[in-house]
Amino acid sequence: MSITSQSELAGMQKVSRAVGLTLKKMHAYAKVGMHTAELDEYGAKLLQEFGAKSAPKLTYGFPGWTCISINEEVAHGIPSTSRVLKDGDLVNIDVSAELDGYWADNGSSFVLGNDIHQHSKLVNASQKILLKAISRVKSGVRIADIGRLIELEARKSGYKVIRNLAGHGVGRSLHEAPYEILNCYDAHNRERFKKDTVVAVETFIATRSNWAREMPDGWTLKGNRGGFVAQHEHTIVVKDGKPLILTQANGISAAG
Repeated sequence: MSITSQSELAGMQKVSRAVGLTLKKMHAYAKVGMHTAELDEYGAKLLQEFGAKSAPKLTYGFPGWTCISINEEVAHGIPSTSRVLKDGDLVNIDVSAELDGYWADNGSSFVLGNDIHQHSKLVNASQKILLKAISRVKSGVRIADIGRLIELEARKSGYKVIRNLAGHGVGRSLHEAPYEILNCYDAHNRERFKKDTVVAVETFIATRSNWAREMPDGWTLKGNRGGFVAQHEHTIVVKDGKPLILTQANGISAAG
């Protein structure tokens, strides 16, 4: 969507705050020994307290209130009573919601407990790259150039990117134009960011894989070459200069 009034901005700020604080509190609530369904139910309770509705459930009938992906899962992990969180797990939580007709999206990866598998370097790279990418987003910038930056920064850090997952427009629905803010350079994409549009920019930084594949459950995505992936995402408003990061209301840099 494009912000055309103060009331629209206020609506986006309200839903973004709900999404950001839910994500922050889910991070703090996650504990070793907890199953992911319990963590998801906690997220559902928080969204309900804000008066918000789960976007993936509302839009796609996703079998969970939030997406919780563990270790080798890239995205869209289904919360389950059979999936127990363990010390050192690489955990990704993606929270998106609708509130009063406005939609926002926010996600991040983190290491649960002790970093016994050395995932922190990957997580930090994803977070850092997202912030750098967002700092370059402004009216008139080619979307493809942000993808180029993300890919180059990942390569400098010794990582790859998932090439078939992307950020997207958001605001009046969960996914809207521009539909593909990729993590890599697409020479065919001549589209440019426009002032006052709302977009969700996200990084998918990988140790081995460069493509996400859907699993038999019809939802969960895993890398084509194994390894691990860290994701971070913010909903922002494009400006002529520095963008407005709506989901930074969670109080933690890059939601991580």
